[in-house]
Amino acid sequence: MERRFLDKVEDNAAVRIWSETTQQEKGDSLAEGYISELWDFTRISITQNDLQELKGIWDHWDEEARQLFYSHYGDLPYLLDMNVDKHLFRALAQFWNPAYSCFSFGKVDLVPTIEEYMALLRCSKSQVDRIYSRAANVPFLRRLMNITGMSEQWVTARIKQKGDNKCISWRSLKDVALVHPDIKKRVDIFALSIYGLVIFPRALGHIDEAVTDLFDRLDKGVTPVPAILAETFRSLSTCRLAGEGRFIGCAQLLLAWFHSHFWKVDKVSYRVFSENYSPLKEMIATPRRDDISMEKWMAILQNLHEEDIEWRAPWLLPDEILYRCGSFDWVPLLGIWGAIGYAPLLVLRQYRSRQFIPATQGLAECEFSYGGDGYKKRIREISNAWNQTRQMKRLAVGPMTTPEYEEWRVRRINDNVPKSSPEGSHSIEEHLRVIPSELEILKQDFERRNAELEKQIEQMEEEKTNLRLDVDVQKLEMERLRKGKARAEEDLDSLKTDYKKLRSSMRTAGLGKTSEQWRKEVQEEKNKADRWETRFQEVQTQNETLKKSLSENQKEKGELENRVSELEESLHRHRNRNSVMELKASLSRIEEMKRRIEELEATLRSCEMRIEHMRSNEDRQTEQLHYFQNQVRDRDQIMGEAVLQIREVADHLQTLAVQADVLSVKYELESSRGQELASLLRRIRILSFRAKSYM
Repeated sequence: MERRFLDKVEDNAAVRIWSETTQQEKGDSLAEGYISELWDFTRISITQNDLQELKGIWDHWDEEARQLFYSHYGDLPYLLDMNVDKHLFRALAQFWNPAYSCFSFGKVDLVPTIEEYMALLRCSKSQVDRIYSRAANVPFLRRLMNITGMSEQWVTARIKQKGDNKCISWRSLKDVALVHPDIKKRVDIFALSIYGLVIFPRALGHIDEAVTDLFDRLDKGVTPVPAILAETFRSLSTCRLAGEGRFIGCAQLLLAWFHSHFWKVDKVSYRVFSENYSPLKEMIATPRRDDISMEKWMAILQNLHEEDIEWRAPWLLPDEILYRCGSFDWVPLLGIWGAIGYAPLLVLRQYRSRQFIPATQGLAECEFSYGGDGYKKRIREISNAWNQTRQMKRLAVGPMTTPEYEEWRVRRINDNVPKSSPEGSHSIEEHLRVIPSELEILKQDFERRNAELEKQIEQMEEEKTNLRLDVDVQKLEMERLRKGKARAEEDLDSLKTDYKKLRSSMRTAGLGKTSEQWRKEVQEEKNKADRWETRFQEVQTQNETLKKSLSENQKEKGELENRVSELEESLHRHRNRNSVMELKASLSRIEEMKRRIEELEATLRSCEMRIEHMRSNEDRQTEQLHYFQNQVRDRDQIMGEAVLQIREVADHLQTLAVQADVLSVKYELESSRGQELASLLRRIRILSFRAKSYM
């Protein structure tokens, strides 16, 4: 980094004495008795733009275009392939501490630093201490014309109004990025799109006007990192203070930074010392788990210990530490929509330097948005402070923290961030062990119960089939008995007929056997008839039994069919219950969001009217200021010309005075004309004395 004349590099011990003295005199960012107004849980949305079209353009480029991009804008394209773990991000946001502009995990403070983001993005043409400062000199139209190389008519037709600011859609820029004849313009438009869709994704599918203001200064050596950090910190603080909101910073870059401090490495690769080494490229190639729930991440971060942290990122080569600017006790950051501050002295261990008590007073009140009274003055103060940056040397001797810091960290007043829980103090490996969630357990119970019911249904179907077979057998047996009964009845009828014929024949003839013989024969025939009658009754009884058994079987069959229907209906209700409940909850949330959107739209319309009124007042004041500036400039010019003329007269009088002295010595001045000449010479000398003050 090119060091300016007013930049200072101070000794570590001197900075420690200053910081501890400042903290004792001014106090911390939060004073004793502070009551936090932060919500216990922040519902944060991280809706991202669809980056497939950007990836397609990058994949379509040849190596020449890619190298041109790397040389001007660093490793931005790797952000397109960076996966955003929404569960991790939502858990991480709960630990953002707005009062100290850092993440607080129990007794551990971490925050992205300027040096770390510079190393991640590898912006070789940027100067660390040349920051972005918002200016309203160049209109949005002119900036877009300069960046895209397109005509005024083309740009004017594609500028849109989104909320308070103007913007241009990615759809309009995409075609130009594909077919522009100038390869440098294609690279510039592609880089602008990454800044608008990935780094500052305020309006989805559009590039905000403020993004073009920052982008237009990059070729002048301005570094984008302080602005990126500012909007990241401001968005996290806004969501935490409101209890909800959408994150409009660069989620990909923040998660890349987090992973670099979370997963410890045994050895630093020699590749980090190579000029072509890219931390983002290596992170993309590293596989990571994405099946960890937000609750599990919360438990991990809530019970994080110092030994779990990779304090210095493996790819950061420690150098001097930028710790304050101008009269600020920390580093102020100017973003594209507002400003905030952060204290690098809070996280000296991230530079592999010994941690002492930091100066943090004023951090809680330093955040502001661009708008309202006095914001331009505050911007100028911060810009001037960056002209006097202060840096310190590292000290990595002895313990990584001082005893005074340990005591201060315990008694420090924090904002409302999740605290460590003794019952949850398990190792990270235990937390990362795959344990089914309550929903998964319920799902497994339901599937097990469903399998049991299906098995019961199969058994009942089998029993039903067996019963049907039994009924068919009984029907066949009953049919056989019915046929046997019919034959028996036919035989009985035939026997009765024969018997009647025989009796009739005997009466008619009067011949044959004796009465005793006939009696015996008749008795035998009666016995035969009784046997047939008994057998007939047995057949009837068996028939009735079969009918009763058939009726009972049919009744049991109906009961089984009803049971099967009930089980099928119960199974259907089990399958549909969860979807119905989720649908009702979704409809309720949609209605609530619609009401919220209507309220926000009403507020937005009111704010737009107020802003329009303020803009008209600002335009009138600007015109008056320009008029007065022109008058002052004209008068300054007239006065300058008058001063030049006075100086010329004074110079001429000095010459005359010298000549008068010569004449007064050369001539005797006793005559009247001589006396007049002497008087004239005296006046010339007096005027020359007066004119010396104008020389």
